[in-house]
Amino acid sequence: MDQDFEQSPHITHTPAPRITTLEGAQTVVERLRTRLQKSVIGRDEVLELVIIALLSDGHVLLEDYPGSGKTTLAKALGDCVIDDIPDDHIVTLRRIQFTPDLLPGDVTGTTIFDPNTNRFFFRPGPIFAHIVLADEINRTSPKVQSALLEAMAEKQTTVDNRTRQLDDLFFVIATQNPLDLSGTFPLPSAQLDRFLFKIRMDHIDKADELHLLKNLDAIKRGATHNVERVTRTEILDARESVEKLVHIDDAVREALVDIADQTRNSDRTLQGISTRALVLMMPALQARALTQGRDFVSADDVEALAPYVLSHRIVVAPGAGRSEEVVSECLSQPLERLARRTLRR
Repeated sequence: MDQDFEQSPHITHTPAPRITTLEGAQTVVERLRTRLQKSVIGRDEVLELVIIALLSDGHVLLEDYPGSGKTTLAKALGDCVIDDIPDDHIVTLRRIQFTPDLLPGDVTGTTIFDPNTNRFFFRPGPIFAHIVLADEINRTSPKVQSALLEAMAEKQTTVDNRTRQLDDLFFVIATQNPLDLSGTFPLPSAQLDRFLFKIRMDHIDKADELHLLKNLDAIKRGATHNVERVTRTEILDARESVEKLVHIDDAVREALVDIADQTRNSDRTLQGISTRALVLMMPALQARALTQGRDFVSADDVEALAPYVLSHRIVVAPGAGRSEEVVSECLSQPLERLARRTLRR
């Protein structure tokens, strides 16, 4: 019998040692990176972006081809994380296969009636997980897509006029096929804006593909048993440490505002980026600086992340080219000014 999801008794556990330094946060990154690279071959750049998104409390949209490893990536990430708060009704990984007949309750959960007790109970949906793989998200109706909107933006969901909180680690990896558009519902701008990164995944190169085929059995069995996993609490601590200890100079903030202004006033765009994009980008820049071994954000971080953060948020004018090209053009002058200034404290 299901119990009410919010009325379960709270169980107190002995807390693990907390991470309060950048060195501790860097250790979390290294363990995540090592485990993921042993399970996902030839995707180092994508893995780095996923780790950055996880540390900066963002979500990722993968535009990929069938069989490109998206499920393997999500499962590998789920295998990296240990839930150190047992009996909290939150699982590490859930997969939602989006189809045209999916209902919002299939995502968020629903209330059911128990005739034995004459009471209604809430049965949580798959979004009550640390990591959610939303597979082929554009194959379901906008009504179901919007069920994720509140969850991704506010880490909560409302069912039958009752709001329930999601876990602080709630992280969505969504996928969509860039070629097969038959029977799909394109994501609206409001939904796209909830994703920190949109990453286009190409096929891996020949050397990595050959290595995968030669070592398939070992990769399937998993070669990560000697690499320590990370706990949910360690990831949350790392997030907090990065936010507090990685410095963002005012020059970086000015550059971000200048970039936004360029996208809004460009003749090649119908709609520029929002202020929310800049707000989401700042912790991502801090996380990227950490992965590069720095305690400050530089122009390199802005240049590296801007295409993944901004390209899916602008609306390009007809005939103006690809959004990545427009973003690159809008970056040039603000980054040139930023590079001239020192960012060290």
